[in-house]
Amino acid sequence: MLSIKNLHARVGDAEILKGLSLDVPAGEVHAIMGPNGAGKSTLSYVLTGRDGYEVTEGSATLDGEDLLALDPSERAAKGLFLSFQYPLEIPGVPALTFIRTALNSQRKARGEGEVPAPEFLKRARATAASLKMDFDMLRRGLNVGFSGGEKKRMEIFQMAMLSPRFLILDETDSGLDIDALRIVSEGVNAMRAPDRAMLVITHYQRLLDYVKPDKVHVLAGGRIVASGGPELAHELEKSGYDKYALEAA
Repeated sequence: MLSIKNLHARVGDAEILKGLSLDVPAGEVHAIMGPNGAGKSTLSYVLTGRDGYEVTEGSATLDGEDLLALDPSERAAKGLFLSFQYPLEIPGVPALTFIRTALNSQRKARGEGEVPAPEFLKRARATAASLKMDFDMLRRGLNVGFSGGEKKRMEIFQMAMLSPRFLILDETDSGLDIDALRIVSEGVNAMRAPDRAMLVITHYQRLLDYVKPDKVHVLAGGRIVASGGPELAHELEKSGYDKYALEAA
């Protein structure tokens, strides 16, 4: 599904990704772990087309289509979704309005009709209930005045409503207490499907106790330096990243 080959990317004068290669097949959940500054968030921004991140070499394709040739809205319409580490606040724009506009914009780009308002609201209520969200939150400005846990639930709510094909979760566990982590993880696990894949970016094993990956990769020095099964995450929890940082140097 997602195939990255020898990807190099820079921010200003600093090269962050230095020959990263990665394949994530449909139906699988892959986790990327690594020290601060390794390039984890840079990878997510490059894939989704954030301004200021320049690809200088390599390729990234989704189902064989060149992602890097598409603008961010086109990538989203193709089914690419990023759950931000620090979700943005948008005062004056109710969450429901924002999500319905995004959903219908993506459907239009795919040549599909808009979702009728009653159908959208019915689905929104059911999704909010599954995430134990107060429906009134969805009438407020997007993420305005929300706690860290509420913002992360809102990200998962958006993900469920948009139903993307490839999910990138950038430190979704950041700032969550145990109860919020469990609820958010249940929302993520509900998205698992044979025709969908996920890339989970995290520092810690605890998220992977709930969202169990098929494969774990270590990113250090701007490239993947090791890959393995879920046991690799347990090894990293015990021994840290020093060994891999030395290998990447």
